[in-house]
Amino acid sequence: MKTSPSKTSDVDTDRLADFVLFTQRSCILNLSSELNRGNISFPQFFLMAYLSSEEYLTMSDIAKKMGHSTAAATGLVDRLEKLSYVERVHAAEDRRKIMVRITQKGAELVARMRGEIASNLSDIMSDMDEDEADTVDHVNRALTSRSQ
Repeated sequence: MKTSPSKTSDVDTDRLADFVLFTQRSCILNLSSELNRGNISFPQFFLMAYLSSEEYLTMSDIAKKMGHSTAAATGLVDRLEKLSYVERVHAAEDRRKIMVRITQKGAELVARMRGEIASNLSDIMSDMDEDEADTVDHVNRALTSRSQ
């Protein structure tokens, strides 16, 4: 009996959902234990991850990316600045404008955690068959194109 495209799609979607749930759980457990050592919350880490891919972000940029108010974003930055993971700098063209950038210490933490996540995903993906790997690759490309 031949499976209809919608049934195949449902099966693939369910398999992908399981993959996301199990990999997310594994990654979050590893990330959580590492971040707890440095007294870093998930929102603080995600902010540092954003900052690691940008030269700097303004407070309003941070609030928008994090889905927070500017006051909440300021609180995140305050705590990270006290831990020397980020720093505030004044814009050259307008000293009233505050920009936030990641420090070397913050960039090293983000790079180490990305490496651990990548290693974890690599281990998981090495156990996949070709069809499963192709599905993950396809979804990754689709998600990447949506976020740009």
